[in-house]
Amino acid sequence: MSADDPCEKCEQMLQPFLDRELSAVEVVEAEEHLNACEYCRRRYRFEESLRRYVRLTASERMPPGLLDKINQLRGQPEVI
Repeated sequence: MSADDPCEKCEQMLQPFLDRELSAVEVVEAEEHLNACEYCRRRYRFEESLRRYVRLTASERMPPGLLDKINQLRGQPEVI
């Protein structure tokens, strides 16, 4: 792939696109490519579902007392 390859450019823009860090012009460019390219659209869906999975699995509640212990170690007052 060359630097002018639209799929390579889309690959470079994918994470910033998912993070909503692109300019309005770049968003339009990425969306146009994703609408036209099945391969990149599948990559986008995979990345989006992976992020959703990580968010869900990483949202486990802390065991009781752990936050207080962390705050004590950091020298901060306890949170009730």
